[in-house]
Amino acid sequence: MKKGISILLAAAMLAMTACGGSSATATTAAPAATTAAAAETKAAEAAPAAVKTVQEGKLVMCTNAEFPPYEYHDNNTIVGIDADICAAIAEKMGLELEIEDIAFDSIIPEISSGKADIGAAGMTVTEDRKQNVDFSETYAKASQVIIVTENSEVKGFDDLKGKKVGVQTGTTGDIYVTGDLGDECVERYAKGMEAVQALSQTKIDAVVIDGEPAKKYISEVPGLKILDESYTDEEYAIAIRKGNTELLDAVNKAIGELKADGTLDAIVAKYINAD
Repeated sequence: MKKGISILLAAAMLAMTACGGSSATATTAAPAATTAAAAETKAAEAAPAAVKTVQEGKLVMCTNAEFPPYEYHDNNTIVGIDADICAAIAEKMGLELEIEDIAFDSIIPEISSGKADIGAAGMTVTEDRKQNVDFSETYAKASQVIIVTENSEVKGFDDLKGKKVGVQTGTTGDIYVTGDLGDECVERYAKGMEAVQALSQTKIDAVVIDGEPAKKYISEVPGLKILDESYTDEEYAIAIRKGNTELLDAVNKAIGELKADGTLDAIVAKYINAD
């Protein structure tokens, strides 16, 4: 009987040892599975969020490439501050940037109709424009300035009353001058340089346009100057189809990252000399 009991005890101990071995194996395998799942989750979080765009895999930007240093043609390529910023935004979103060059006053209709994802063209945030599109966080400050001939009697804004002032159609310069002086004082041009050339030919008395393009224009057209007194101060942002919060959030996230890591400042410094 004692021998039988000893055999039974031995068998029980072997069974317990076998169960313990299986349990130990399962316990060892569990952390590995958990680690793999955590790695997959982390990778998914790090990957760019999928945002629906006009063309799959692309971020379509419309602009008016007549606005240096923000956008202009370098041979067959559109370059400039806006082009570089939007390329960096597209990269962060895992997309390829595609740029369409159109008339400035066609940019908002192009976005609203769903033909383009974003509009970037040194575009100032205004209440009127916000009725038709949403705007991203601002990424640059700017000012409208007055260009005149070197011997002009125009010394500031008050002297523009009753004069002919050239503007680029649809820009804030157009909006402000029309509102302040009346439509009869405004001469509209499709391109900023066309307005500047008209001024140099004394067809108009002044031009109101954004400050950085103004510097570029007067460097190319002799006999002109920029008045010290700015017309207005404003900020630029990216236009997005109204109600497209998914894209708006993705663009704002990218802009925030570009500001934080210094990329945005580096892009601006590439095109604008701080002096």
